[in-house]
Amino acid sequence: MRICEEAKKLKIPEWVRPTPFLTVDGIIKIFKPEFKGIVLIKRKNPPLGFALPGGFVDYGEKVEEALIREMKEETNLDVKIERLLGVYSDPNRDPRLHTTSCVFVCKAEEFPKAGDDAKETFVIKIEDIPWDKLVFDHRKILENFVKSL
Repeated sequence: MRICEEAKKLKIPEWVRPTPFLTVDGIIKIFKPEFKGIVLIKRKNPPLGFALPGGFVDYGEKVEEALIREMKEETNLDVKIERLLGVYSDPNRDPRLHTTSCVFVCKAEEFPKAGDDAKETFVIKIEDIPWDKLVFDHRKILENFVKSL
């Protein structure tokens, strides 16, 4: 049963019902000097697998600021935002809890170094993306990214 339906049954007022947690994900394109690939991380915490770098938006923080902070924490990269790819809000996108993610395409000119939730970082060519090892809904996100190229 969905939370909204359960909340209605329990007569919980709308203003106190939970909302999805806001997150950001970044598709970082690496140029040194020409295009080398995109950054994927191998997660050190469940769910395990390959993922885009990203994380939660802190209270009082702009999503763009959260993206820049999260990219720095997980990859040690200073990124430049190019565009918003889209907003992903499927309640099942994250097995831990309901999240809504603003996904940005950005670029950097250095190679990544793992930090925070990232066990390892990789610069992967588009044709070498490990589609079957991606966690969350990052397969769908990257498929949309590839279509947008």
